[in-house]
Amino acid sequence: MSSTFRAVHQVARPDGAPGAEHFAVVEHPLPAVEPGTALAENIYLSVDPYMRELMDEEWPLHEPLGYGRAIGRIVRSEDPDLQVGDLVEHGGGWSTHALIQHGYGRVIRPAAGVATATYLSVLGATGLTAYVGVREILRVQAGEAVYISAAAGAVGGVAGQIAKLTGAAHVVGSAGSAAKVRHVVERLGFDAAFDYHDGPVAELLAKAAPNGVHAVLEGVGGDHLEAAIGSTREFGRIAWVGSISQYNHPDRPPAAPRNLYAVSDRSIHLRGYQVRHFMHLRQEAQIWLTPHLQAGRIVADEQIVDGFENVVEAFLGVMRGDNTGKMLVRVGEE
Repeated sequence: MSSTFRAVHQVARPDGAPGAEHFAVVEHPLPAVEPGTALAENIYLSVDPYMRELMDEEWPLHEPLGYGRAIGRIVRSEDPDLQVGDLVEHGGGWSTHALIQHGYGRVIRPAAGVATATYLSVLGATGLTAYVGVREILRVQAGEAVYISAAAGAVGGVAGQIAKLTGAAHVVGSAGSAAKVRHVVERLGFDAAFDYHDGPVAELLAKAAPNGVHAVLEGVGGDHLEAAIGSTREFGRIAWVGSISQYNHPDRPPAAPRNLYAVSDRSIHLRGYQVRHFMHLRQEAQIWLTPHLQAGRIVADEQIVDGFENVVEAFLGVMRGDNTGKMLVRVGEE
């Protein structure tokens, strides 16, 4: 094994959309494995929209990034809970290797017929986010109509499939291109979808769901949130999980929904949430999701890019909306 590892550093704070110039790949000596730690050689790295927010202040400059979900294999260990050869999910960031502190790595033993990468998508935080939104917060019921924004994205695609399995009668999604609209309907099983570039989102949603919707999973913000409020029926529910439309310009967010009073007038339950507050449901979600994956009732919609040198570009692609499903980077052999 090499005595060095490579890590992505952030070298500048972006003002607006991030670019390759905000990052650098730096080689470091492998860290010493002290008692209570283990060294993982990474196999898959996750790149996600929320990481744009980390770039503003949470990721350090000129040192390995402090956070990012990954799966690796333990190659050295002084931790009694992690054995050499174990597959481990951890949050060690964009690097070829990661030193895992005691209690910060979760051993993965893939279920029959389930790929390792899926533990960063449907069976990872992505799937948990969708599961919590649809089953815990929205509590979608049989026969209901549901709207999912960013339906071709990592969370939205899983959420729509969960809604259908829960018994939703009409699941509508919005996406960013005609190809993504076809993908959402033909591969993921949504009943209808529209390209939000084709007109005002509120009008497009009203056409796709003329009788309104009972439940919404919304992750875009701006005009998408306004459209969701406009189409939500009396006593409906909206789970608001993100606002990717403003991640590049947090100091210049889109205007608040002009129809916000409808939340009060129609007794709509509008609730924001973040998956970090629901990690106690991770095992429950995996138990529910795994048999659906094994039976093919849920598609693990993943886009996997090869090569550590492509981590930054994969992330920039997510921010441009180039991806369909969960974007992952394969940096090592299983």
